[in-house]
Amino acid sequence: MTPVRTFATAGRVLRQLGHDPRSIALMLVAPSLLVGLFAWLFSDQDGVFDSFGAPILALFPFVVMFLVTSITTLRERRSGTLERLLSTPLGKGDFIVGYALAFGLMAVLQAVITVSFAVWVCGLDADGPLWQLGLVAVVDGLLGTALGLLASAFARTEFQAVQFMPLLVFPQIILGGVFMPRDRMPDVLAAISDVLPLSYAIDAIDAVMAGDAASDVFGPLAVVAGFAIAALVVAALTLRRRTP
Repeated sequence: MTPVRTFATAGRVLRQLGHDPRSIALMLVAPSLLVGLFAWLFSDQDGVFDSFGAPILALFPFVVMFLVTSITTLRERRSGTLERLLSTPLGKGDFIVGYALAFGLMAVLQAVITVSFAVWVCGLDADGPLWQLGLVAVVDGLLGTALGLLASAFARTEFQAVQFMPLLVFPQIILGGVFMPRDRMPDVLAAISDVLPLSYAIDAIDAVMAGDAASDVFGPLAVVAGFAIAALVVAALTLRRRTP
């Protein structure tokens, strides 16, 4: 893996996205619209959005980035583009990390827009610094990107990529601590929750909302980042040149 090839791949992906306004809208606008819908739903119930709005900031970027990344990467392989690219000196690591960088940049933009919308339009009130709220959203978007790249390495069709959501996404949403505190779950489910990365993203965002110490924020974030890096490594090792 070389930096020149990696950044060239990232640049190519960003240029392709520039010609796909629907994907850009999905990544940058859809999470804010969903947050706004959630805030509107509970607008007559004081405190509800402050309680559940922050974890929603972790869920929506994660889900959106997973979908867009997995489908876009799989399309590259099915069209034969990946096979042609890998016949050059470009390595699998260059491809995976380049994609991660490109979609990581989109995750940063997504986080800035979504957090700004949640705070200044929807009225989300956080006791901690807003930049920490944005950082959690960015890392969570990167986690969705990494898991999307991993799913695309195993899926054969776009439909199969979407089918990975019940395996990689839905259990994390259900057991992450949004609907029930993790310490109140049955022991087996709590143990499963402890090994799911989204649980730590929600812990981090709850710590920001409560104004807890920086260690309570960055500790769980480090776990999420570790999961994302591991997913990228496995994706690079298992990526196929084309779909059989």
